[in-house]
Amino acid sequence: MHEHAESRSSACDASAVAAWLVDGARSASKAEDVLTELCERLSRAGVPLWRVAVFVHTLHPQILARRFLWRPGGAASVAEAAFERANDDEFRASPVTRIRKTGETIRRRLADPHCPMDFTVLGELRDEGVTDYLAMPLRFTNAEIHAASFTTQQEGGFTDTQLEALEAIIPPLARVAEVRALRRTAVNLLDAYVGHDAGERILAGRIRRGDTEAIRAAIWLSDMRGFTTLADSMKPQALIDLLNQFYDCLVPAIEAEGGEVLKFMGDGLLAIFRIASDAATGEVCARALRAARDARARIEALPAAGDPRTNAPLRFGLALHVGEALYGNIGGGGRLDFTCIGPAVNMAARLEKLAARLGRVIVGSTAFAQNLPNDLMTLGAFELAGFRSAETVFGLREEEPEGMLTRS
Repeated sequence: MHEHAESRSSACDASAVAAWLVDGARSASKAEDVLTELCERLSRAGVPLWRVAVFVHTLHPQILARRFLWRPGGAASVAEAAFERANDDEFRASPVTRIRKTGETIRRRLADPHCPMDFTVLGELRDEGVTDYLAMPLRFTNAEIHAASFTTQQEGGFTDTQLEALEAIIPPLARVAEVRALRRTAVNLLDAYVGHDAGERILAGRIRRGDTEAIRAAIWLSDMRGFTTLADSMKPQALIDLLNQFYDCLVPAIEAEGGEVLKFMGDGLLAIFRIASDAATGEVCARALRAARDARARIEALPAAGDPRTNAPLRFGLALHVGEALYGNIGGGGRLDFTCIGPAVNMAARLEKLAARLGRVIVGSTAFAQNLPNDLMTLGAFELAGFRSAETVFGLREEEPEGMLTRS
């Protein structure tokens, strides 16, 4: 058996694998493809792998880290860990957490009955027939430490030559992982702060001031009712928590119907639902209205979270309009904003203020309402600041003037 292991180790040469990584692993388009191809190349080079994982912490408002996992005969899978996982006892006592803190390499020869079983995952691996476990740090140039783990079912575990091959590919793997992680971080942050579509445009080079395009869209503009009073009566952190709770009702509703949140403005929110063609206007308006009703239902379902002095429920107002707007970069000097501007956005803002005066939760313009005649009814014609002609405004048929739903 010893001679057999040595003959296998002598045939192990991972230099070509290391060269592929040094060249950027360019044949793999996605991060998970990098791990799949890496493991397949190592296996062909004579390293008998069973389960391989790469753990990379990320910069994301909701995600703590990503795990890439490969097994023989399949493609690598990706799993994401939320920040709550950091409080999990098993995670805190895991090899990955140890490596991030200490930078040490961890090896456990699971075929040895006297091997210390000091991590929960080791018992699971031994049950799978794993004989050797090796976890090593992936050191990024900014001093961050991430981790990669390799296992085998080979009798006797990894040979010295196979261990040397794995150790040799770790530095170039760390460089590839860092480059991919940086790109992922840029996408994450742009998605979080400017929205997915705007983020893609920025990464594609649409970054010069004045670089805009005319789009046609259903425009959503909403805000929280009584926010100034709430801000004066609540502690700062409680107010922030309330705003986050409020936006947790609006943003998922908008995104579920294909809308894009462009901007948070204190308690206000600007979003758009793009209209690709005139024929799609009705369908887009229907999606925007479904999102509005969904947001309203979510807010109504909240426990009392409004004025802490009166325990009044949280209220909001929303205007929907259809029109053309300029979408792109505006700003001064090196400080730019990717947003929507134009008369259509101004119209939505005026209508949203009018909704409060009318005691309505949701109002729409003529341009929006004409696409949904069965859902909206005329409330009257109103003069709007900055517009020469009066605008006929529409409200939902099921809403009473006080903003309460009609009871059947």
